[in-house]
Amino acid sequence: MPDPIYFHCDNNAFFASVEETFHPEYKKVPMAVAGDPANRHGIILAKNELAKGFGIKTAETINSARLKCPELLLCPPRRREYGEFCERINQIYESYTDYVERASIDESFLDMTFFRGSELEMAHEIRERVARETGITISVGVSWNRLFAKMGSDYKKPNAVTHITRENYQRILWPMPAGEMFMVGRNTAAALEKFGIKTIGDLANTSEVFLRQQFGKQGEYLHISANGLDDSPIARTGEHDPAKSIGNGRTFKRDLTSEQDIRTGLIVLADSVAHRMRRADVKCTTVQITIKDTALKSITRQKSVQPTYLAADLVRVCLELIHASWPRGKPIRLLTITAQNLLPAEDAVEQLSLFDAPGGSKKTEQLERAVDSIRDKHGGHSIQHGSVMGNDLGIYTGEEE
Repeated sequence: MPDPIYFHCDNNAFFASVEETFHPEYKKVPMAVAGDPANRHGIILAKNELAKGFGIKTAETINSARLKCPELLLCPPRRREYGEFCERINQIYESYTDYVERASIDESFLDMTFFRGSELEMAHEIRERVARETGITISVGVSWNRLFAKMGSDYKKPNAVTHITRENYQRILWPMPAGEMFMVGRNTAAALEKFGIKTIGDLANTSEVFLRQQFGKQGEYLHISANGLDDSPIARTGEHDPAKSIGNGRTFKRDLTSEQDIRTGLIVLADSVAHRMRRADVKCTTVQITIKDTALKSITRQKSVQPTYLAADLVRVCLELIHASWPRGKPIRLLTITAQNLLPAEDAVEQLSLFDAPGGSKKTEQLERAVDSIRDKHGGHSIQHGSVMGNDLGIYTGEEE
């Protein structure tokens, strides 16, 4: 049986590239898409090639980026437009194969195994067509497994095609630092280096038994990946595995210090997370809260719950976790609510607590679904929680992060 032919298509500097299609003059100056510094969302989300030349990196602060490039032009993000471009690009991919798996808003895997013709010619055709029809450049990695295809798209940017084959992968990939391997973060790379494992080639030639002893299941996966043995398939279009968690986080315009501040912040986040769960028809059985202070140090706490997709339940559980784990009055810079261990709603049987009023949960669900209907019809801002209206935290209910 022939090897699979997998493409990984990566939209180069996607947010910045979309902005350049609306404003071609941005291509002539260092430019970045960034959060709003007034609302303390002051990080770089994407940068163009000229900004990259100044050493500006994604996720660094605006202040740091402007120290490197004082004339840096900043643009606020326009998420709706980015989503529309994502759809247009994936429609192009879907005209070539029924197997398009979206990994994120700016990258997709394509299974081209059964497409007749040269894979390299096809990769270049797709790259050129995306540029011609959308104005966005992409880099394409081609390989017999999805991990090496992804590494191929990262290998040469922008607007390039890289073919990782069984004949050249050791020459191309093995000299690279082990930290360049997918799922090798900074801490794992440091731990590997203590054992003399500095490159991907070192990783590939290290005993799988040793790696499993030191790193558990991850060690086994790293050995398989470095040797090109990953055989994960690419899902059919629209059949990607459902999300394992749904979350929303917010850095607030000012620090949260009072009980009312915290409750207001939680209401907004829980409202968004619960709405997205209901839209996906799933319920969570674990609620996680992440809290970050003004020194940017954070803690994470979680609790198992009866299956729920109600904002009221998320707020109640998160308040319990905060009261148990966070000193009263200590300022909070950021909160993140994450609904985990998701189940299809129809499979999630809810047990009535002894302390629940009969029908109370049902009434809450009816209320929250009624709010969903109003927002779906009239927009996210059409109906607000009274306790959130007029807040000075820079937030409102009905928004999606």
